Amino acid sequence: MTASFHAIQNSAPWLFPLFFGVVGACVGSFLNVCILRIPLGESVVRPRSHCRACGAPVAWHDNIPVLGWFVLRGRARCCGKAFSFRYPFIEALTAALFVACWVIFAPVSPAKALCGMVFVSALVCATFIDIDHFKIPDAFTVGLAALGIVFSILVPSLHGQTNALRSALLGLQGMLIGSALLLWIALAAETLLRKEAMGFGDVTFLGAIGAFCGWQGAVVAIFGGAIIGTFWVAAMAVFGKIARKKILLKPLEPGDAPAELGMQAHVPFGPMLAAGALVYFLWLHHWVDGRIADFARVVWGG
Repeated sequence: MTASFHAIQNSAPWLFPLFFGVVGACVGSFLNVCILRIPLGESVVRPRSHCRACGAPVAWHDNIPVLGWFVLRGRARCCGKAFSFRYPFIEALTAALFVACWVIFAPVSPAKALCGMVFVSALVCATFIDIDHFKIPDAFTVGLAALGIVFSILVPSLHGQTNALRSALLGLQGMLIGSALLLWIALAAETLLRKEAMGFGDVTFLGAIGAFCGWQGAVVAIFGGAIIGTFWVAAMAVFGKIARKKILLKPLEPGDAPAELGMQAHVPFGPMLAAGALVYFLWLHHWVDGRIADFARVVWGG
């Protein structure tokens, strides 16, 4: 079977990336359903896809990932109601991430590539749920953490190992260290700010990231997410000031409120954690792990 895989890979190197790109787009279509329904406690299976405006079922030919939105020009065929460009964006993003997982990991471990596809799907889903609702359901994050431990046992290459027990211990270590570290940061920030700094869903979400990426990935997700969040809040502040200046070009009417600056807005941290984890998992894992190993050798003299 391995020989057949390598024969196909060598004769048609574009075939598997194309296949997983198509699969990724279809998974992205399903993620759109999950993002809408999971926070509402609805089934992701029933009822079938339907228009959120009028409730009419969506025909299969209108539900083709990515292409369907452009064919319909962003409007539902049943009632003409516009629907967001976010739908094809999530489908295309998931397709691109699936291809990246295959291209990066398949030459060494096709099984790790498949695990990576599950992981990036969860990151996309959690990101947009958090953007919409400012929370990530605990059932989602705890389930993802458990899945990370199971994958660590079944696919030791997920943590660069050949031994299932050692891989499982690394996944468990990543889950515990990641969640504990963020919990202490959240408690310290809450003490200093005298208000809740982040939701507990972020803590369990980072535990799930650690189960897939190890403690190194969890640490990168925290600090990488913090850097991304800093730039995001700064951009919000700038745009908030611009909006305020535009409003103040005319006198405020009775009852009008001044525009709020972006720094006062609530920013979900889940998308920042997901972005940091994604960068580590796909591109920085070898570099980061190598630097940590070098530092350990210097400290311990070995």
